[in-house]
Amino acid sequence: MRTKVGIIGAGPAGLMLSHLLHLQGIDSIILENRSKEEIEGTIRAGVLEQGTVDLLNSTGIGSRMMREGHIHHGIELQFNGRRHRIDMNELTDGKRIMLYPQHEVIKDLLEARLKAGGKIYFNVKDVQLHNVETNSPTISFIQENGTEVEQIECDFIAGCDGFHGPSRQAIPKEERVEKQKIYPFGWLGILTETPPVHPELIYVHHDRGFALLSTRTPKIQRHYLQVDPKDDIANWSDDRIWSELHARVDTSDGWKMIDGPIIQKNIVAMRSFVCETMQYGRLFLAGDSAHIVPPTGAKGLNLAVADIQVLAKGISEFYHAGNEETLERYSSICLQRVWKAQRFSWWMTTMLHRNVEQTPYEYGIQIAELDYVTSSKAAARSLAENYVGLPMEFKGLEFNQQILN
Repeated sequence: MRTKVGIIGAGPAGLMLSHLLHLQGIDSIILENRSKEEIEGTIRAGVLEQGTVDLLNSTGIGSRMMREGHIHHGIELQFNGRRHRIDMNELTDGKRIMLYPQHEVIKDLLEARLKAGGKIYFNVKDVQLHNVETNSPTISFIQENGTEVEQIECDFIAGCDGFHGPSRQAIPKEERVEKQKIYPFGWLGILTETPPVHPELIYVHHDRGFALLSTRTPKIQRHYLQVDPKDDIANWSDDRIWSELHARVDTSDGWKMIDGPIIQKNIVAMRSFVCETMQYGRLFLAGDSAHIVPPTGAKGLNLAVADIQVLAKGISEFYHAGNEETLERYSSICLQRVWKAQRFSWWMTTMLHRNVEQTPYEYGIQIAELDYVTSSKAAARSLAENYVGLPMEFKGLEFNQQILN
């Protein structure tokens, strides 16, 4: 097989890249080790920045999102039993966020790619990258139910296959610059059949640990509790989960959550990770294959989309203008945004979570930080600007959301 861009991974990054390239008349092939049903059914959070919403709309993917998603103009920060609203819409001159789950974004992108005849191979095995340091890289793989190794010849490879995929590992270890932080807490997430608890997201700081209340649909909600990342979900009965949620989120003015059936629950650890080597030869890493952020800052999917915009622009310039400047600077351009998102996610995480090793002095600083960000317009604006998404500007190069113009 032959294509211009071989894409490994059919998550938001891989699918969006293929979609943007298609709109520019550039062919691609996507390889995915899971089934179509599995990637569409994997429940993931979905807080979309204003720029991500604009991109989906400007490229013809956003109609269902605009019908079914939930536009939020602000968030609530709760501490000491009281809530304080951050009006992001006012603080950022009209920007806002959209709650629209990641798997729904994937469904929309998949539908668009398959309708346009996009080549996507699901359930592939033994994906390997070869000759990525040359101008003629290849990808080998075994198709579903197959036994023979097949090969794709391409000009570029986009590694959109997540933290555990083969793409980053194809860069020699001595060439990779990797940095990470492991947090001493995890999130217990639940899906519950209850009415929405509030029109906007509620971030809760409590002596017992962090909690987050969010909306999925008018009938199903997604909530989180800070727990030990090594805890076993079997230790958390539904009654214990609801009891702990009530202890952390019920407010001093008498507001209480409504209980209901829990239809899904799991525990995930939290970490920050950056591979500063986002390109090696003709291989380009995007999304979780290059960086991981804790979910507190709601940046994961949005960072992947930001990477893809730069990569799509660079590939388009290569084929249509013979210009390789953006591709040559891909890592440096993306990392400016990546590190700003890392800083914001780290700040939100450390401000809102209780650390078991925290001293009374550090706890006092934490409460002072929450008090400051909810009482100072300048501090609130900083939070709001980062939450809705920083502009796509990098050292004089501006990538507006309609990169196809």
